[in-house]
Amino acid sequence: MTITDSRPAVRQANTPAARPRRAGRSWPLVALLAVLSVLTVSPFVAMFIVALSPAGEPTVPGGWPSRLTLDNMLQVLETSGFLEWTANSAIYSVVSVVIILITASMAGYAFAKKRFPGRDAVLWTFLATMMVPFQATLIPTYVLVSDLGGVDTFWGLIVPTLANSQAVFLMRQFILGLPDELFDAAKVDGASELRIYWTIVVPLTKPILATLGVFVFLWHWNDFLWPLVIGQSDATRTLTVGLTILRTEEMQITLLMASAAITVLPCLLVFFLLQRYLVNSIAMTGLK
Repeated sequence: MTITDSRPAVRQANTPAARPRRAGRSWPLVALLAVLSVLTVSPFVAMFIVALSPAGEPTVPGGWPSRLTLDNMLQVLETSGFLEWTANSAIYSVVSVVIILITASMAGYAFAKKRFPGRDAVLWTFLATMMVPFQATLIPTYVLVSDLGGVDTFWGLIVPTLANSQAVFLMRQFILGLPDELFDAAKVDGASELRIYWTIVVPLTKPILATLGVFVFLWHWNDFLWPLVIGQSDATRTLTVGLTILRTEEMQITLLMASAAITVLPCLLVFFLLQRYLVNSIAMTGLK
């Protein structure tokens, strides 16, 4: 009698011998990503090399400095108005981030979990404003702020940028994925809307809040057009506008690159501090 094996045959794709061939097929993608990474990082590396090069010495792309020094950055920090511009950009960015995160999370919670007449109409009308470029509303916004006495003031700089429809949409989409049972249980326990927001919505939306905070910070830190229009003096002039003033002056390329490098450093710091939350946000979005 011949005994036959009744176990199902193992597919060739799952055998250890097949795995190296399947993994080896991904090298073109890895090579492409490596090339794109190098092309993306190269301008930043060149900027920092030029910023750290001594004045008068050859530097990239035509040569290589004999040594690296912080003299250019120290000289830029001593430039009249530079520290004040940096402080103004920090105030503009940080205050905007805090207010936008609070208002966007509240609005997102209302649009996602509350029912009221005209909710969808209000939401889509608000989101339709994303189709209107800021340049189209620049002059009316400036006239309104000017009539209210907001020219060359911090509130005139910050308030017109707080109605962020993209932030509201992102928060609403994230909160839609939260289970309704949590909110129903909180209501049964007698929790108020403010308590529900603070104890349920805020803790569960930390990943998207961190992600949105990074985006909003970068938007405002790199914003140029509105600060250029509304800021009339060094008291409210931001760093991006101040750099254009430095470019109009007779300055060495090493000093210009040093000022640009100092401008980039806060963005890199914010990204590295909140990198863990960014990864968690992307992972949770994929799981949904």
